[in-house]
Amino acid sequence: MQAAWSAAQRRLHWAMAALVFVNFLLALVMVALPLSALLAKILTYQLHKSLGLLLIPLWAWRLWLLARRGRPAQPALPPWQQGAARLGQGVLYALLIAVPVLGFLSAAAAPIGVETVFFLILPIPHPFPPDQALYDVLRPLHQGAAWGLVLLALGHGALAIHHHRRGLPILRLMWRGH
Repeated sequence: MQAAWSAAQRRLHWAMAALVFVNFLLALVMVALPLSALLAKILTYQLHKSLGLLLIPLWAWRLWLLARRGRPAQPALPPWQQGAARLGQGVLYALLIAVPVLGFLSAAAAPIGVETVFFLILPIPHPFPPDQALYDVLRPLHQGAAWGLVLLALGHGALAIHHHRRGLPILRLMWRGH
């Protein structure tokens, strides 16, 4: 067990948090754009898909670092809070991979059949052709999981601030590493 989060672990934590929130806001904008702004809508969708796909290797790197370096000892919390924290973090990690994967699969199944082009440079082949029935299942799963991820992340942050205000070093460990 390490004494503190490594600099790489802290940077990945905050970079992924920023990507999730920026991409969530981008999603709200892209669906609100009218079809009369078609180019802006397409570009916004491509950026949303690119940022979502970027989360996948960052997630894998973060898990690799966690497996390699571990986590620092957690401050003394009641057992039920320690269990709730482990469960919440597990669900966060699951949603961090589920949301972009469901988004990519939803884009593949979309009946409109728009190609996914990573940052407008690298075409990413879809694993299957457009399929309205599959899209009708995947899109709400992606949206629901995204809302769940954002709400859980907000709760995670609020609890870190709560513990910080009570004098526990949880937030400080993730912010400064000591």
